[in-house]
Amino acid sequence: MTDPVELSDLRSGVLTSPADALLGEAIAATLRLPAEDRAVDFEDRMRGIEAYMKARPEERSWTCVFFTGTDGSRIFRGGVGHSLVIDPDGRLWRARSYEDFLTTYTITERTCEIETLTPLYPQMREYRSRED
Repeated sequence: MTDPVELSDLRSGVLTSPADALLGEAIAATLRLPAEDRAVDFEDRMRGIEAYMKARPEERSWTCVFFTGTDGSRIFRGGVGHSLVIDPDGRLWRARSYEDFLTTYTITERTCEIETLTPLYPQMREYRSRED
C-alpha cells in the first residue's frame, strides 16, 4: 500500500501568469473608453504588461506583437495562438491568430515574416462591456 498523498504535494500542471489578470483588466478598461481612444490606450497597456513581465523572468513568458491590419485595425498577437483586434470603429475582437486572418508573408532565405493581416471579423468574437 502506498502512502497517502498530502494536499500540499498536489500541484496543478496549468501555468498561470500575472499577465493573465492584467490582460483582463486591460480589456475591461479599454471597453469603458470612447471608441476613438481604444487602440492607443490598449497598445499602451499591452506594452506595460510586456515590460512588467520582462522584469519577472521566473514567470511564464508573455509577449505581444503589434500589427496594423489592411483595414487600419490594430492587431495584438500573443504567444498562445490568440489575437486581439481593435477595428477602425473601435470595437474589440478576440481572434485566433491563424484562422481569423487572411495573411501574406515576406519570405527570404532566412526568414518568414508577416507582411499583411486582413481581419475576418465574422469569424471572431466581439468583446462588449458588461453595460451593453
